[in-house]
Amino acid sequence: MTLENPLPGAIGLSHITPYDWTATDGVRGGSPHMHTACTEAYVVTAGKGAVQTLSPQGYHHTPLEPGTIAWFSPGTVHRMINEDGLKVTVLMQNSGLPEAGDAVFTFPAEILADPERYAEAAALPAKEGPEAEKAARARRDLAIEGYLPIRDALRDGDPEPLRAFHAAAARLVSGRVAAWRARWRDGALAAAERTGAHLDALEKGDPTHLWQAAMNTTGPTRAAGCGMCGHRQEYEVPGVTLPA
Repeated sequence: MTLENPLPGAIGLSHITPYDWTATDGVRGGSPHMHTACTEAYVVTAGKGAVQTLSPQGYHHTPLEPGTIAWFSPGTVHRMINEDGLKVTVLMQNSGLPEAGDAVFTFPAEILADPERYAEAAALPAKEGPEAEKAARARRDLAIEGYLPIRDALRDGDPEPLRAFHAAAARLVSGRVAAWRARWRDGALAAAERTGAHLDALEKGDPTHLWQAAMNTTGPTRAAGCGMCGHRQEYEVPGVTLPA
């Protein structure tokens, strides 16, 4: 089924306020993780912070301030840092897939190797409240435990722990790809093909599709849920389904 009136490019979005919890390395922020199929972008709207990234190019600490746009491709481990009231609008490829399944936390290797242990460690209570906050913090701390050795190895010029994490992540998500493919086909691919059809029509001087013009609005559907990087405000837009 082709989705009508998605956001441009069939992206998803949410607003993030990074966690203010201090980790074992003295840094306040969210859970390190990566996406295996999607690019994600940060549009900084308030405050001050940074994003720490791990990639084959090494470890980088990128400052974030209002007006900054930062984005990273699949395979980039990222950790959002909250220094002073940071607020970020997150743009997500493939109809919000990065928050709907395409994410792997940097848990220790023994957890990544066991799908059941991984799923248990990654899960949060369905109901918001103190228990969800506690579970999100424990999940963040477990991701930090696996993240720091990968970061330190990259700093020392050793990419193998990151390569091993990539391999473990690919094994974990392999069974989800069929559902992701359907989401991509009905979202981003359909949007690109629709533009192609519009261009074909315009080349012939055919304005028929212009009579399908429509205005759309939406508002927050979840104001302060626990996410990977922090508390997130979600939006309901066509073709975007985020986890409860």
